[in-house]
Amino acid sequence: MAVSRMWSWLLPLVIGVTLFKCLLIPAYYSTDFEVHRNWMAITYSLPMSKWYYEETSRWRLDYPPFFAWLEYYLSYYAQFFDKEMLVVQNLNYTSDATVLFQRLSVIVTDMVFIIGVVACCQNIKRTKESKEILEKPDFILAVLLLCNFGILIVDHIHFQYNGFLFGMLFLSIVKMFKGRPVDSALIFTILMNFKHIFIYVAPAYGIYLLRSYCIAENKPDGSVQWRSFNFLRFNVLAFIVCAVFAVSFGPFIVMGQLSQVLARLFPFQRGLSHAYWAPNFWAQYNGADKVLSIIGVKLQLLAPANISNASMTGGLVQKYRHAVLPSVSPLATLVCTLLSITPALCNIWLKPRGPRGFLQCLILCALGSFMFGWHVHEKAILISILPLSLFAVENRNDAGTYLILATTGHLSLFPLIFTVPELPIKLCLMLFFTVYSFSALHALFRNEGTLLNWSECIYLSGLIPLEVICEIIYPHTRWHERFPFVPLMFLSVYCSLGITYAWIKLYISVLREPTLVKKLKVI
Repeated sequence: MAVSRMWSWLLPLVIGVTLFKCLLIPAYYSTDFEVHRNWMAITYSLPMSKWYYEETSRWRLDYPPFFAWLEYYLSYYAQFFDKEMLVVQNLNYTSDATVLFQRLSVIVTDMVFIIGVVACCQNIKRTKESKEILEKPDFILAVLLLCNFGILIVDHIHFQYNGFLFGMLFLSIVKMFKGRPVDSALIFTILMNFKHIFIYVAPAYGIYLLRSYCIAENKPDGSVQWRSFNFLRFNVLAFIVCAVFAVSFGPFIVMGQLSQVLARLFPFQRGLSHAYWAPNFWAQYNGADKVLSIIGVKLQLLAPANISNASMTGGLVQKYRHAVLPSVSPLATLVCTLLSITPALCNIWLKPRGPRGFLQCLILCALGSFMFGWHVHEKAILISILPLSLFAVENRNDAGTYLILATTGHLSLFPLIFTVPELPIKLCLMLFFTVYSFSALHALFRNEGTLLNWSECIYLSGLIPLEVICEIIYPHTRWHERFPFVPLMFLSVYCSLGITYAWIKLYISVLREPTLVKKLKVI
C-alpha cells in the first residue's frame, strides 16, 4: 500500500523531469559531447585491440573497459540515426541526428538513476511522516535527487553519463542497508569498471565489509574478535572483485595491453588542477600562489619572465609549476588524500555503526579525495552531494551540512556552462533547486530548530554578489583582458571555503557520534 501511494506522486515527478530533460536537447554541449561521439566511433569501427591506442582525436578513450563496451552497445543504435557519427575521422561531427541520439542516450540510461532513487526513497526511515505529500521525507528526497541541479546541467547540458552511474551507486548503498553486502560489493565493483573516479569511495567499502561482514563477532568491549574472522565470506568478496575485474580487464591483459589501458586511465601528466579549478584545497593553494606571484612581480621580487604562462585557468590540461609556493606532485596529493580519509576509516573500524556508519565514511572518503586528489574535476563534488541527500532528510545537522555543501558545490559548476543563451537556464535551475532545498528541509525540521547559524547564512549570502560580479560585471571591465583568471579564481576559492567547512563540520559530527557496536545483518 505504501509503495502504491509513493508511485502516485513519484511517477508524475519522473515524467515531468524526463520531459524537462527533453527540452534541453537543443541546448549547448561541451567538448564532452565530441568525446563520447569519438568513443562510439572507436568502439564501433575498430577492433578491441586498438581501442586504447587510437589517437586520431585528442579525446582518446580513457574510461575503464565496461564504459567502452557501453559505447559499443550505444553505437549499434547510433547507426540507425546517422552512421557518419561512427566514423573515427569525422572529428567534431554534430549533425542534428547525432545530437538527438546522444541526448536521448543520456535520458534513456537515466532509467538506472531513477531505479536507484526509487530504492533510496523506499529505504528511508519514516520517523517524520506527514499527511502532506510535499513534506514527506521520501518526496523531498526524490526531488533532491531527481531534480538535482548538478546532474541536470552536467549530464543534460554540458553532456555526460553520470546519471546511470549514480543510480548504480544508490543501488549498491541500498543493498548494504538491506543486509545484502555481497550484492552491494558486486554492484560497486561493476560501477568502478564503468568509471574509475568511484575509486574515491572504495576504501569505505573495503574497510566496512572487512569489519562488519567478514568479522562475525566482537568482544564485549566492541573491539575486534579476530578468531571470528570468516574466511568464507572474505573469499566470496575476493572472488567477486577478481571476477568482475577479470571480465573487464582480462581481454586486455591477454593482449598484453594492461599497461596501456592503465596509462590512459591514470594520466598523471595532466597536472594538479583541472582546467576549471575544482573548489578544493588546491584551489586555495593555487589562489595563494597567484596572489603571491602578482605581489612578487609588483614588488620586483619576481621577474615576470619566470612566471609560468600556463595560468592554471586558461582551459589547458597540462603540468604547471607554482611561482612561489612549492609545486605539488601526484605522490604528495596521494599522501594528503590518505591522511584525510584515515580518521573516517579508523572510525568505522573502531566504532562500527552499521550501514549508517558506512555511508558516513563513504561521503567523507569522497570529500577527502575531492579536497586533496590529483587533477580533480569540479563535477566530482556530486559524489559527495548526492549520497549526503539521504541523510539530509533524516537528521537536522546533516540537513544543514547538506545545504552548505550543495549550494557551494553546485555554484562551483557554473563555469561549465558559459554560453549566453544558457545563462537564464542555469540561473533559474539553481534558484529553483536552492530555494526548494532550503524551504523543504526547513519545513521538515521546523520543530527542531534552525538548520544554519548566522555565520553560515552570511557566507552563503555572499555567493549571490560573488556570482553577479564574476558572471555579469567583471567581463565588462577593463581588467577582464589583463586578468581573465580572476573570476574563476574568486569563485573556486570562495566555494572551496564552504566545501572545506562542510567537510570539517561533517567530520566532527561523525567522530562525535556515540559508539554503537552494530553488526551488519546479513540476508
